[in-house]
Amino acid sequence: MEIRPATDADHAAILDIVAPTLAAGETYAIARDLDRAGVSAYWFGPTHEVFVAEDDSVVLGTYYLMANQQGGGAHVANCGYMTAPAAQGKGVARAMCEHSLARAKERGFRAMQFNHVVSTNARAVALWQKLGFDIVGTLPQAFNHPVHGYVDSYVMFRSLI
Repeated sequence: MEIRPATDADHAAILDIVAPTLAAGETYAIARDLDRAGVSAYWFGPTHEVFVAEDDSVVLGTYYLMANQQGGGAHVANCGYMTAPAAQGKGVARAMCEHSLARAKERGFRAMQFNHVVSTNARAVALWQKLGFDIVGTLPQAFNHPVHGYVDSYVMFRSLI
């Protein structure tokens, strides 16, 4: 598996992963009814550095890296990760997170923070914890899950220094 910066040629493959994930509404606090242009505007936002994980020229996952905040909070990174359904459970998310941690350090970030990790996304919560993230806050019933109703979300944080 190779992780590299996304190119224009990856755009459709990335949207094929991101659009259904957002539409499912189970892991991201983003509108579920975005059309492809809206999904593209979100994932390829002007502050996002976008990457793909691929194997044999097949995009298995994607992530973006950005500053979590501006000004006094610009030293803390934020990322969003998505893995193609057929590639889940095969180490793609772990590889992308490890890559993002290294890339964030290269860019001079001092920490990484995930603002809204849905508590029912147990695989992601466990993986982020294995990779050194701590739950530093619980947002009670902050996420309206389409299946489970109102569930908690976590703020997760890891120092990079």
